[in-house]
Amino acid sequence: MPPHWKIYLSVANAGDAAAKAKSLGGNVLMEPFDVFDAGRIAAIQDPSGGVFCAWETKTHPGFGLVDEPGAFCWGELNTNDTGKALTFYRQMFNWGIRGKEDGSSEYTEFTADGQSIGGMMAIKKEWGEVPPHWLAYYQVSDCDGMAAKAKDLGATLMVPGTDIPGTGRFAIIRDPQGAVFAIIELRLG
Repeated sequence: MPPHWKIYLSVANAGDAAAKAKSLGGNVLMEPFDVFDAGRIAAIQDPSGGVFCAWETKTHPGFGLVDEPGAFCWGELNTNDTGKALTFYRQMFNWGIRGKEDGSSEYTEFTADGQSIGGMMAIKKEWGEVPPHWLAYYQVSDCDGMAAKAKDLGATLMVPGTDIPGTGRFAIIRDPQGAVFAIIELRLG
């Protein structure tokens, strides 16, 4: 597997999550196993091809800091079959959505308890040969400055600083090892 950033989704029981994913048409790439005393993990591929890890907390609860500069702030599923993915994630995690019920919105937000927690969009033809994937976003206070710094450190800008009306400015970066992630400067309100 090439270098990549992996999205971990919290579950009560990794074994139950793996079994449920299989029943919903997912593929368990790595059966649940213990990560020392930190937790239990399973690698799962959804029916549309996106891969995530189901994380059962033991001593390591996950992120201690989110939604601040320098921290993770968003996970985005990019896939060729948004309808199939939407059905899977709604049934798998009981997520709500903001977008069309059939997954045909240009952009769908996933929600948990009414709070936006991630998004999904269809892979566009102009992106080229891009496989289905979860893209991790990290919040920054200066998108263009951080993108330039990443480039100076040997990264490649796959998408230079680009505005998202009503949201902010983002860039997609491939680090020197080949792993892809996004940064975003939020400008909400």
